[in-house]
Amino acid sequence: MTEDQSRTAAYQASASGLARRALGALSGSGGTAMVAEHVESAADPGAALAAVRILGADALAPALLTGAVLHTGDAEAIALSFSALPPPAEVVPAPPGGPEAAWLMAWRDWATVSLLAVLTGRHTDGVHAPRPEPPAARAAEDAARGADRTGGAGGAGSAVRTDGAGGAGDAGGAGGAEWAVWSVRMGQLCTLALPGLDGPVHDAARGAPLGLARGAARAVLRRDYATAARIARWLAWLRADGAELPLDPGPMVEHIALMAGGDRPALDAAIARRLLIA
Repeated sequence: MTEDQSRTAAYQASASGLARRALGALSGSGGTAMVAEHVESAADPGAALAAVRILGADALAPALLTGAVLHTGDAEAIALSFSALPPPAEVVPAPPGGPEAAWLMAWRDWATVSLLAVLTGRHTDGVHAPRPEPPAARAAEDAARGADRTGGAGGAGSAVRTDGAGGAGDAGGAGGAEWAVWSVRMGQLCTLALPGLDGPVHDAARGAPLGLARGAARAVLRRDYATAARIARWLAWLRADGAELPLDPGPMVEHIALMAGGDRPALDAAIARRLLIA
């Protein structure tokens, strides 16, 4: 394993631990100041700060969804993660004008900073993340048209495969590329599916609920529960936003919660549950 691979593994392991803390706080079994405790107790503080950035706005989800007051220590720890690992100061272009990974991270950073301001009632000094370029207006429209052409969630002509082959981002057959690829990208932005946030990404979700429903169903049938949990969060957010959906996301979320393994998918499912009862 190279040094870069080793550091990435350390970051991901720390992020998984922070997700477990957030899940405990969301369920009422964890303590307060869980972000600060994660950083202060870490054998590798650098990895712990990177984990805060990886988890992003979901580190704020327990306070946001339970109505608890955000602990001062948590706000300071999140601010420290941005000081130690500053995001780009300039607006990040949307793909294909710029790298997709940087664009996705910029949106997640924007969500974290925005919700930190909401929960603290002020803009924390030293924490800044400019909102990146919005997604292409055609993306949600293409997803909606593609889902409609292929028969709706799980319907006739569905591009869902049940053999588990291939990656979550595969096009999935003729006519299905739009919603399949788009829904996976929306899942990568699932930390924006929280109350208190709104913007172009949310408008894209509102514009293509069928594409999201198909994407979540496809991921479930492929037993890709991590992807399913991320996309299902958008369905739960849409339901909380008052949108009409092509399926009831409740049973799907419960199934994902039972089948998913790992701390992050469990947290995504728990957040979706909270959104559905909000």
